Amino acid sequence: MSRKSPYTILLTQEEKQILEKETRKYTSPYFRVVRAKIALYAAEGMRNDEIARRVDLPRQIVSKWRKRFFEKRLLGLEDEARQGRPPAFSPSSRN
Repeated sequence: MSRKSPYTILLTQEEKQILEKETRKYTSPYFRVVRAKIALYAAEGMRNDEIARRVDLPRQIVSKWRKRFFEKRLLGLEDEARQGRPPAFSPSSRN
């Protein structure tokens, strides 16, 4: 039996509208749609395992995005800067 998440999500009306718009936007990247759905489902009171089944992701990933939204709100759903050298693809590297 899974435990209840300590990160209870309560959305403002504006946040809810932004997240719902993101899930309906045809041109949204898939990862943005899934993260928005995670936040919306969490706000409905769903457990992480239930959300994971709905969005077809591991529970640990759902937990990560739920926590990030709880801590940073909408900004938490954005990608964070990664360490290491940024990818560089120059035309001459294809030879």
